[in-house]
Amino acid sequence: MSATHRLLLVNGPNLNLLGTREPDVYGTATLADVERLTAEAAGASGYEVRAVQSNHEGILIDAIHAARADCAGVIINPGGLTHTSVALRDALTGIGLPFAEVHISDVYAREEFRHFSYLDDVAAVRVVGKGVDGYAEAVRALIAAIGVTEP
Repeated sequence: MSATHRLLLVNGPNLNLLGTREPDVYGTATLADVERLTAEAAGASGYEVRAVQSNHEGILIDAIHAARADCAGVIINPGGLTHTSVALRDALTGIGLPFAEVHISDVYAREEFRHFSYLDDVAAVRVVGKGVDGYAEAVRALIAAIGVTEP
């Protein structure tokens, strides 16, 4: 598959705990559910998805760098790194690919420190507070931003 028809899905720290971590905030869907939903949404437009989740920032940055070679865009839920990581922002802006920032919960209805994102002014797409369904919305909007809807 060519770079034009692949997306990288990045899930940051603690998202491996989806389904069991604070279900009143994040719901009961698991990371596997998120990956399947994202792949299905992308597949509807002829895209495939490569997924990575890590609790380690460097692993996420390495995966983002690698996306330059064979991806058309990135969907990222950076978790807590949203509010702290200039390095993650630099990796995303440095690869020259459009990206979608996704948050399962409504970060603006939570603690004040969650209201700030290092990514919001450079993301092509932002989806906040739509639960795991927000990943599918982000895929569709990112593919539209890429400008290629048919393989």
